[in-house]
Amino acid sequence: MPKGEGIYVYFECENLDYQVEKLKQNGIEFDQEPTDQRWLWREARLKDVDGNQLILFYGGENRLNPPWRI
Repeated sequence: MPKGEGIYVYFECENLDYQVEKLKQNGIEFDQEPTDQRWLWREARLKDVDGNQLILFYGGENRLNPPWRI
Protein backbone atom coordinates (compact mmCIF):
# COMPACT_ATOMS: atom_id res chain seq x y z
CA MET A 1 0.00 0.00 0.00
CA PRO A 2 1.22 3.53 -0.70
CA LYS A 3 2.20 5.67 2.26
CA GLY A 4 0.02 8.53 3.44
CA GLU A 5 -3.56 8.97 4.51
CA GLY A 6 -5.00 6.70 1.83
CA ILE A 7 -8.11 7.33 -0.17
CA TYR A 8 -11.05 9.42 1.05
CA VAL A 9 -14.47 8.02 0.18
CA TYR A 10 -17.56 10.13 0.94
CA PHE A 11 -21.05 8.74 1.47
CA GLU A 12 -23.92 11.19 1.88
CA CYS A 13 -26.54 10.15 4.45
CA GLU A 14 -29.68 12.22 4.87
CA ASN A 15 -30.17 10.99 8.45
CA LEU A 16 -26.50 10.88 9.44
CA ASP A 17 -26.82 10.63 13.22
CA TYR A 18 -29.27 7.74 12.96
CA GLN A 19 -27.08 5.86 10.46
CA VAL A 20 -23.98 6.29 12.62
CA GLU A 21 -25.83 5.04 15.70
CA LYS A 22 -27.12 2.04 13.77
CA LEU A 23 -23.59 1.16 12.59
CA LYS A 24 -22.18 1.57 16.11
CA GLN A 25 -24.82 -0.83 17.44
CA ASN A 26 -23.45 -3.36 14.94
CA GLY A 27 -19.91 -2.99 16.28
CA ILE A 28 -18.49 -0.40 13.87
CA GLU A 29 -16.08 2.00 15.57
CA PHE A 30 -15.82 5.61 14.45
CA ASP A 31 -12.75 7.85 14.66
CA GLN A 32 -14.99 10.93 14.73
CA GLU A 33 -18.60 11.12 15.87
CA PRO A 34 -21.02 13.23 13.78
CA THR A 35 -19.65 16.77 13.96
CA ASP A 36 -20.75 20.06 12.40
CA GLN A 37 -17.90 21.27 10.17
CA ARG A 38 -17.00 24.86 9.35
CA TRP A 39 -17.93 24.24 5.70
CA LEU A 40 -21.50 23.60 6.93
CA TRP A 41 -21.56 19.83 6.48
CA ARG A 42 -22.04 17.32 9.28
CA GLU A 43 -19.51 14.48 9.12
CA ALA A 44 -18.57 11.25 10.87
CA ARG A 45 -15.31 9.46 10.06
CA LEU A 46 -13.94 5.95 10.27
CA LYS A 47 -11.30 3.87 8.48
CA ASP A 48 -11.64 0.71 6.46
CA VAL A 49 -9.32 -2.27 6.98
CA ASP A 50 -6.72 -0.75 4.62
CA GLY A 51 -6.68 2.56 6.51
CA ASN A 52 -8.65 4.54 3.91
CA GLN A 53 -10.88 7.31 5.25
CA LEU A 54 -14.62 6.67 5.03
CA ILE A 55 -16.61 9.83 5.60
CA LEU A 56 -20.34 9.72 6.13
CA PHE A 57 -21.74 13.21 5.72
CA TYR A 58 -24.84 15.29 5.29
CA GLY A 59 -24.42 18.51 3.33
CA GLY A 60 -28.08 19.26 2.66
CA GLU A 61 -28.76 22.49 0.84
CA ASN A 62 -25.24 23.74 1.70
CA ARG A 63 -23.67 21.04 -0.49
CA LEU A 64 -25.13 22.52 -3.67
CA ASN A 65 -25.82 26.10 -2.63
CA PRO A 66 -23.44 27.22 0.13
CA PRO A 67 -23.96 30.73 1.52
CA TRP A 68 -20.62 31.90 0.06
CA ARG A 69 -21.57 30.86 -3.51
CA ILE A 70 -21.36 33.67 -6.04
